[in-house]
Amino acid sequence: MCVIILSPICKIIEDYLNFMKKIVRFVLASTIAISAGLSSHAGGLLHNTNQSVAVFSNPAGTAFIDHEGWTLSLNIQSAFQTRDVESSFPMFAYTNPDHSTWREYNGKATAPVIPSLYAVYKRNRWAASAFFGIIGGGGKCNFEDGLSLFDASVMAGIYSKTAQMLAAQPSLKAMLGADALTPDMYSINSAMKGRQYIFGGQLGGSYQITKNLSAFAGLRVNYFNGNYKGHVKASLNSAITQKVAAAIATLPAEQQAAYLPLVQKIGAEGGLTNIALNTDQTGWGVTPILGVNFRWKGLSLAAKYEFKTNLNIENNTKELVTEALGEHSDDLSASMEPYKHGVNTPNDLPGVLYLAAGYEILPKKLRAAVEYHFYDDKHAGMAGDKQKYLTHGTHEILAGLEWDINRIFTISGGFQNTDYGLSDDFQSHTSFACDSYSLGFGGAVNINSHMRLNVAYFWTNYKNYKREQEHYLNNPAMPAGTDIFKRTNKVFGIGLDYKF
Repeated sequence: MCVIILSPICKIIEDYLNFMKKIVRFVLASTIAISAGLSSHAGGLLHNTNQSVAVFSNPAGTAFIDHEGWTLSLNIQSAFQTRDVESSFPMFAYTNPDHSTWREYNGKATAPVIPSLYAVYKRNRWAASAFFGIIGGGGKCNFEDGLSLFDASVMAGIYSKTAQMLAAQPSLKAMLGADALTPDMYSINSAMKGRQYIFGGQLGGSYQITKNLSAFAGLRVNYFNGNYKGHVKASLNSAITQKVAAAIATLPAEQQAAYLPLVQKIGAEGGLTNIALNTDQTGWGVTPILGVNFRWKGLSLAAKYEFKTNLNIENNTKELVTEALGEHSDDLSASMEPYKHGVNTPNDLPGVLYLAAGYEILPKKLRAAVEYHFYDDKHAGMAGDKQKYLTHGTHEILAGLEWDINRIFTISGGFQNTDYGLSDDFQSHTSFACDSYSLGFGGAVNINSHMRLNVAYFWTNYKNYKREQEHYLNNPAMPAGTDIFKRTNKVFGIGLDYKF
C-alpha cells in the first residue's frame, strides 16, 4: 500500500557562485507501506532527501510488505524556488533614483525534472532494495543581476583604490573633479548561475528477524557534479571617460603620454573591476546505512542512521579572471582561491538520525505518522569551516495523515517544521538558510491490482532572516549594512508504482 505524505524543501547554496547547495528538498512520498513506519521528510543543510519513505527513509520496513516479488516505483518531481536578498548599504544611494540605501536582488532556482527510481524484491523474510536518484542539488540557480555582496564590495573597493591613486596624482584628480570614483560615475554588470547534482545509488537488504522486528544494512554511493559560471564587470561611464580624455588632450604631449594609457585601461569594459569564473566540480563519497523497524498490531516504530559521508569536490576551472583598474589584482585573486583549478573543497554529508512512529487509527482505512530527524550539520565539513558558526544541527518534526476513501482513492496531508540553528556568521549572500514550516497534500489512485498513480503538491513558508552588521560583510573597511534574506518554494510530484 502506498502513502503520500509530503514535506518540504531545504536549502543551500555554497560560497561564491557555488549555488544550489541543497536547493531542492521535497517529498513525493510514494512508499511501499505505512505499516512499515512511514512518512515523508525533508533534509538538513547538506542533505536533499526528497525520496521514497520506504526504500530511502525506512528500508528496514520493506521486509514487512505484503507483496512477494518485485515492486517498482518511478517518480518525477518539479520544484520552483526564489531566494531574494534585500540589502542596505550607504553607497547604493548614489545610483538609486530616490537616494535610498536599499536594493533587492532576486534569485530563481528551478528543478523542473527530478527523477528517482526505486525497486524492492521481497521473498519470504528477505527483501532487497535499490534506489537511484538525485539526493542533492537537482536544479539551476540564476541571479541575473548579481548580489549585493558583489556590488557593495566592488563599490567600496573602487572608492578606496581610486582615492589612493588620485591622491598621488593631483593633476588627474583635478581633471576628474572628485576625490575618488563614486558609483554614479560607473556601471556594474554582474550575473551568476550554477547547476548542481548529487546522484545517489543505494543498495541494501532487510531481514525479518521475528514477526515483529526487522533490520536493514546497506550502502549509498554519492557522486557530485556541478558547474558555476559568473562575472562582475565595473566600467567607467563614457561621459566620465570623455571628460578626462578631453582634459588630457589639452596637456603637453609628454603629460598626455603619461596619463592616456591609464585612462584607456580603466575606460575599457570591465576596466575598473573584471571578475569572471567558469568551473566544473566533481567528487564522490560512500554512505553506510543501518535501520530497524518494529511492528505490533497497528503500531509501527522505525529508525535509520546514515553515517557521515566524507565528500570532497575538486575544481576543473576553465576561466578565472581577477583584474582591478586594468591589471591583475592579488587581492581579488586571493579571495577566489577556493575556485582555482585543482583545489578541493569539503562538502560532507552529515550523519543523520531518523525516528518515526506510525499507527493505524482505523484498520486499513486511516493512518497517522510522526517523525523526528536530526542532521548533524555542525560536524560535517563545509567550505571555509562554515559549520562551526551553526548553533546546533538541524532539527525537524513531521506529522501526516492518510485516508483510504475506498479501494481506489487515497488522500493524505502532512506538516513539517525545520530549525537549522542559524547565526549571522553562518549566513552569506550565496549561502543562506531560513527556518521554515511546510504544508503538503497528496492523492493516489489504484489503477488496477498492479499499478498505482501518486500525485502531490506542497509549499514552504520561510521566516525572513535579518542580519545587521557594524561593518558590512564583516569587512573592517566597510560602513554598516543590513541584509534581509528571503525564500519561497513550491513543489509538484507525480509517481507510478507497479507490482509484479
